[in-house]
Amino acid sequence: MVKKTKRREWTAEDVRELKQLAKAKTPAAKIARKLKRTEGATRQKALTLDVSLNSRTVKSKTTVKSRTPLKKTGLQKTTSNRMALKKTTSKKKR
Repeated sequence: MVKKTKRREWTAEDVRELKQLAKAKTPAAKIARKLKRTEGATRQKALTLDVSLNSRTVKSKTTVKSRTPLKKTGLQKTTSNRMALKKTTSKKKR
């Protein structure tokens, strides 16, 4: 048999803590763990309260270090060359 979970109401203390943690730019997953709720429930409550949980992605240090610089491609040069050619050809037609 599947265990049915009972929904817990949001108390004033839960809402207060959600707002404080959101103001401190705490990631949504951490807020959810602290409130002992799912991340989805936490995000939904924040949405109904007009509390922003955006831009709280945590970047791991290994991800930042492993990034390699992007190589410049010839596409940038050809695009600028085309723009220059268009300007010179449009002047000649006049």
